[in-house]
Amino acid sequence: MADKKVVTEPEEVNEVVEKAKGFWDKYSKKIIAVSLIVIVVGGGWLAYKNLYVIPNEEKAADIIFPAEKLFAKMTQTGFNKDSINLVLNGDKSSANAGLLSIIKKYGGTSAGNRARYMAGVCYLYSKDFSNSVKYLKEFSTEATQVQTVAYLLLGDANAELKKNDEALDYYKKAAALNTKDEFMTPEALYKAAMFAEVSGKSNDAIELYKNIKDNYPKSAHLNDVEKALAKLGASN
Repeated sequence: MADKKVVTEPEEVNEVVEKAKGFWDKYSKKIIAVSLIVIVVGGGWLAYKNLYVIPNEEKAADIIFPAEKLFAKMTQTGFNKDSINLVLNGDKSSANAGLLSIIKKYGGTSAGNRARYMAGVCYLYSKDFSNSVKYLKEFSTEATQVQTVAYLLLGDANAELKKNDEALDYYKKAAALNTKDEFMTPEALYKAAMFAEVSGKSNDAIELYKNIKDNYPKSAHLNDVEKALAKLGASN
């Protein structure tokens, strides 16, 4: 079914792009969660694991600690340019190696995986959206709330790069990851719905808003959902 609002003219395309621009600044920063996680690395030969993997994991965990500590502090005090640079690149005069060095040297460890997530967040706040996409795409975890946030951030970065289809796909992916999560899922659905609406994809927006209304009655956004559906002519 075609969307109710079909964007065809260049002027209309530009209007949609402008509406989507800045979506990260307007709607995303409030739901960023600090997620310092431990991912269990898969097995392998016992000798390899004991002689290389475990020591490498332990070394990486020690090395990443200063960067993780600075990152956690930034989530409380704000992501400023100097702090972001310090977290990403480290400080030769201190024990902080920096996330990028850790990713390069220990990319196969759980610490390296966490470093990708934090680097992606840092690049997003510094408005380097291409690098944000690069590192967040390389991150993965079985912790569904953390992965949901990573998908939402990938949506944000793609939106800022004016890749609206990719952005909406990631928002939807975030919403579909764990439908039993009654906090993160309706948050992801609401964000996806808002983005679909400002992108001119009314049918997608209606479907996403209705999903919240029908399946997540405790959502904090329920009143706004009702208003949005009424605006789109789909309140019933």
